[in-house]
Amino acid sequence: MPNFKNEFFLKIVFFISLIAVFSAYFIEYVLGYQPCNLCLIERIPYILSIFILIINYQLTKNYRFLILLLILIFFFSLILSIYHFGIEQSFFQESPICNIKSGTDLVTKEELLVELQKKTVSCKDVTFRIFGFSLTVLNMIISLIFIVLLVKIFISYEKR
Repeated sequence: MPNFKNEFFLKIVFFISLIAVFSAYFIEYVLGYQPCNLCLIERIPYILSIFILIINYQLTKNYRFLILLLILIFFFSLILSIYHFGIEQSFFQESPICNIKSGTDLVTKEELLVELQKKTVSCKDVTFRIFGFSLTVLNMIISLIFIVLLVKIFISYEKR
């Protein structure tokens, strides 16, 4: 039988993940800030966590597996954010992922000209800040808080 306090924390993870995804799309499509490729990849853990929590809430109710899976997802998010932060601060060289275009092969001169006219965002460039922090730093903080919270929840389930 699940602990209601733990279920509350899982709902918090769900809603913060939902807010993070909606905020990213709002910043991109409404405010007009173009994300780099790593920023796009950093959305994946939040989207995964939303789907996993919805599926688990509707179907399985396997909380220990769910929590362990969420810990792994946000650990991946933390590592990715640290790497992205290292690129922003010039600790690391820019990743080949940052230079990938749309993934389609350019065939004609016209397509090549259109692609060259598009503004590409480097992973080094911080295009948007909240309270002086890049979204990558905020992602690191949120991921670390989620990991600590989820490990605490997982340990409480293991003690029972």
